Amino acid sequence: MSIGTLDAASAYGRTLNAFPPMTTAAGDDSATTAAQAAGGSDFGSMVETMVGEAAGSLRQAETASAKQVAGKGDLVDVVTAIGAAETALNTVVAVRDRVVNAYSDIMRMQI
Repeated sequence: MSIGTLDAASAYGRTLNAFPPMTTAAGDDSATTAAQAAGGSDFGSMVETMVGEAAGSLRQAETASAKQVAGKGDLVDVVTAIGAAETALNTVVAVRDRVVNAYSDIMRMQI
């Protein structure tokens, strides 16, 4: 399943809101420290939030499936929840792959 344009745009918007622009001079570590103190807005917390949201989507899909099996749920709700969970999982996997590739590239750099 491919990630749609609206999903990508909303993810980009959430990322922009998570990381306020820094207007200090380049190389100034106080900007990074101030951003982390303001709300812990660093890459690690963004990934943690993304994984938490994906896990929540998976739990909702599982709950909807269990309700459907018990005869108390709607099939449309199950399909919608599973689609959302699949999209969230694909996004997390794509970010993980990019991070691993970036790390591999950095490790191959000559000093």
